[in-house]
Amino acid sequence: MTSSVREWLNLLVRWFHVFAAIMWVGQTYYFTWLDGQFGKLERNAKGTPVALWMVHSGGFYTVEKQKSLRVGPEQVHWFRWEAAMTWLSGIVLMFLVYYCSGGLIDPDIADISQARGIAIGIGVLILGWIIYDLALRSSLGRSAIGFAIFSLIMTAAFAYGLVHVFSGRAAYTHGGTTLRTIMTLTVWARILPAQRKMIAAAATGATFDPALGAQAKLRSKHNTFMAVPVVFIMLSNHFPVATYGNTYSWQILVALVLIGWGAAKVIRQA
Repeated sequence: MTSSVREWLNLLVRWFHVFAAIMWVGQTYYFTWLDGQFGKLERNAKGTPVALWMVHSGGFYTVEKQKSLRVGPEQVHWFRWEAAMTWLSGIVLMFLVYYCSGGLIDPDIADISQARGIAIGIGVLILGWIIYDLALRSSLGRSAIGFAIFSLIMTAAFAYGLVHVFSGRAAYTHGGTTLRTIMTLTVWARILPAQRKMIAAAATGATFDPALGAQAKLRSKHNTFMAVPVVFIMLSNHFPVATYGNTYSWQILVALVLIGWGAAKVIRQA
């Protein structure tokens, strides 16, 4: 592959990746905002049905939150491809920029082979998901503060390990991709299966387990907290002196994640 072809592929895939991420994060925060607004309306309505009115593009729109399905399952719109397309295009970029080039390994940091570096990189993505999922399904997942502390400790451990194996830029990118992998698998492996069960039960008039909706909502909430740090990490590629090229690179990566959590909390309450 010539350098010109590689550059065009990089540009086009990056363009696709950023736009897919805009769609995914946008709809995630839109539904987060909807849930927040309905929470306020339902508290004031004291049990009576509520609707949310909005204005956009020259028209008025009303949204109602239902506890049962009034249409056929085939008429329910699913939001899932945005997550898949964002992650897949990100993995393609990972291969273009790091796995098929010399940007992954820095011999001054760790003198390992490209193949070993790729194996470690893929292993980190898998390990990140396994740790997150098992921790959330354990008793630790029932404590918001406890899980946040555990997540910060694991973030610091991953950041420290990555900057001592990969080049600075590759370490940051793998940190962000680990979060994106967790977010994507959360949608496809946990949220969507729960929603399928809810729809199947509602379509037959059966009562579905409320824990399904609660677990899906919790994981969706976690995704809103991971989204902001991921965007910060993506932007860090353009500021090497301040981020991955800094003496305190792994500490800065942890700080970016922590700041992102704070920003997400503010956005969620807006």
